[in-house]
Amino acid sequence: MTSNQFQIKPVNTSTERKIFLDVPEIVYRNDPNWVAPLRESVAKQLAEDNPFSQYGEFQAFIALSQPSGEPLGRIVAAINRRLLDREAEKVGLFGYFECVEDFEVARSLFEMACQWLRDRGMTVVRGPIDLSTHNNCLFLVDGFDSPPVMMMPYNPRYYPEFVERAGWQKAKDAYAYSLPLDKPLDYKYEKGYNIARKSGVTFRNLRTKGDAFEEDVRGLYHLFTTAFSHNWSSSSRTEEEFMAEAKDLQQLADPDIFIIAEDKGKMVGLFMCLPNYNIALKHVNGRLNLWGILKFLWYRRKIKTTRTIAIGSLPEYRRKMVSLGLIYLGMKGGTEKKKPYVWSELSWVWEDNSPSRKIIEATGAKIYKTYRVYEKEL
Repeated sequence: MTSNQFQIKPVNTSTERKIFLDVPEIVYRNDPNWVAPLRESVAKQLAEDNPFSQYGEFQAFIALSQPSGEPLGRIVAAINRRLLDREAEKVGLFGYFECVEDFEVARSLFEMACQWLRDRGMTVVRGPIDLSTHNNCLFLVDGFDSPPVMMMPYNPRYYPEFVERAGWQKAKDAYAYSLPLDKPLDYKYEKGYNIARKSGVTFRNLRTKGDAFEEDVRGLYHLFTTAFSHNWSSSSRTEEEFMAEAKDLQQLADPDIFIIAEDKGKMVGLFMCLPNYNIALKHVNGRLNLWGILKFLWYRRKIKTTRTIAIGSLPEYRRKMVSLGLIYLGMKGGTEKKKPYVWSELSWVWEDNSPSRKIIEATGAKIYKTYRVYEKEL
């Protein structure tokens, strides 16, 4: 697709892949809240040997100004066959979207992705979803006044406006909750912990070393597969994929805020919380070279916030107050033992996930950011 001002072209060469990775630095160069994603991580997700290629296909596109060739935007169109197996219709995805503040460039990128999906028989397109919801997804639509926490999306204010002007509609919203840690939890959480223990449930911290870590990850995989398998727009992962993702986070975990519930050795619940490493990543500009690593190690000492990613238990253990016990221990582990944490984001939660929202809101946490997935018929 070409106009007098810009050109949209598929990404096929190493030079084009580099330009694709360069786009965010242009879009966000004057935004103080942006935290650059690790270039190596994005490149790995879109590499030819990515496991996604075994069950899906994708095409990246870039927008270049004419005649200078300056990068203006990017997008990826994708078909996730695991998602198709779950959906009643042929749903394609768009993701990795970034664009300068020019609606015509954005509209052309959206249309290029839609046409690629249309040509392959898709009837609906949904996004932003970077290949799957296990990667980055969602547009921020409210709460632009603070930086994102670890592994959460961020975008300019004009992205939601552009996608809606291009004919997309809201599919579903998700929320991030803010929870200051300066006040103790209500006594009912400790009471829930005691009830769970009396029913025979035991609690412990994640093990982060050697074979014990891999054993815990296998248990977590089966727990996630059972407890979270019906999440909207989510696609399945193999144990090998889950293990690879876990190993990427192995050195970042703080066992004091990663709690596991077990019954007779079977993993039945988890409280998954990680330090907010975006505090350190903000200073490395997406590059973990030697200088970037040194900066990361220096600034990680200043982390005082966390992201609570998942709280859950198997359905048959919810009446045994396992979730309340997990929250009690997780919050206690983050605020005692001279831990530095003073605040946590609990994210993200779909707007219609009433059970999870009820548990979160009972802690006193408040919604402070709203995110959205959009859809469009092809």
